[in-house]
Amino acid sequence: MIRVAFTSDNHFDVNKVEVQPTMRAQADYLLANGVQVYLIAGDLFNDFQRSQQYVVDLQALLGSQTQVYWIAGNHDMVHGISFDELETGQFAGYLHNQYVDLPNSQWRLIGHNGWYDYRFASQVPGTTLADFQQWKRAFWIDRAIKQPMSDPERAELMLTQLKAQLSLAQVAHKQVILMTHFVPKVDYLRFTDDNRFWNMANALMGTARLGDMVEQYQVSHVLFGHLHVHPQPHQFNQTVYYDQAVGYGRPRLNEWQETTFMSEWQHDLKILDLAEK
Repeated sequence: MIRVAFTSDNHFDVNKVEVQPTMRAQADYLLANGVQVYLIAGDLFNDFQRSQQYVVDLQALLGSQTQVYWIAGNHDMVHGISFDELETGQFAGYLHNQYVDLPNSQWRLIGHNGWYDYRFASQVPGTTLADFQQWKRAFWIDRAIKQPMSDPERAELMLTQLKAQLSLAQVAHKQVILMTHFVPKVDYLRFTDDNRFWNMANALMGTARLGDMVEQYQVSHVLFGHLHVHPQPHQFNQTVYYDQAVGYGRPRLNEWQETTFMSEWQHDLKILDLAEK
């Protein structure tokens, strides 16, 4: 068996976590539970370089027993990285638009940061592309992310890249775990009659076209984040989806089910045993 652990949205800086002792506690827990692959689906810090350094330092603590792989969430993209570096940069453990075949198995891990195309908010009446762009600039942290294309164009790039990755995996007869950050299914979103903020925010959650694609290619497992709603793993067709976000544990915005960061991280962590053959 190959033991894999899933997490996302640790938000160390927002949660005001003491990073070094927390990292050591996480490493001890992963080692004690025999985790061989630790997957982080984005949003470690509001700075890519801090997120990358965390991955490097955690890997040093874990040694050869546990391999750490991560992709960037929108918060990681806010500072310390350019669009070109996000796309092509070679960073330790960073798996955007890349894959890793797990040794002695038929499992392939594919990573992609992901993006959104506004279609989740198509139910908001009377809105246009310009309305979503203006709302993003006014209310959303992603306004600080620099990119040379529109959000729908970036989502198209994502889908083109992932189709190529999934096609390669299909040809190689691999079972796939996909790690991404943004939401792939409308089923995880909430729509309200009296809360325009969240109806507009859905525009920036992800795209259902991603879920359609991974189910078309019969991907086995999809890890994502971005939403801090703590759903149980759920299977759609032949694909099981996991949102293992830790989320925010602040006095003015407390999404935790536990009282401390470490207890919440352990509660939200998903450990999965994969058959090697």
